[in-house]
Amino acid sequence: MGSWRVKNLGDAMLAFDQQASIEERLMSGFAEAGRPADMAAFIRHESEGRLHCDVKLYFSPKADTFAQEVNAQPCPKPSPDGLSLLVGSEDCWRLLFSELSY
Repeated sequence: MGSWRVKNLGDAMLAFDQQASIEERLMSGFAEAGRPADMAAFIRHESEGRLHCDVKLYFSPKADTFAQEVNAQPCPKPSPDGLSLLVGSEDCWRLLFSELSY
């Protein structure tokens, strides 16, 4: 299994088409893989102190092969704060972010 990966789609005002394309491809791959609970992609808008924010997609280790196909870069496990599930099972939260309380 691979590592966490991140893909910066750039300015949120311009990222929609690229995001939609990646989401569609990942949804197909997720279904083909049998919908594993630990395979997921998350999205977060990050400003890093700038006026405009970037859209970043985070891929769980189980989505590593797909993440590499879209040139996502290895990264540390993201904080769950501000993340939204883009593709995957709701069960992934407890599997991938055990530090969250339910």
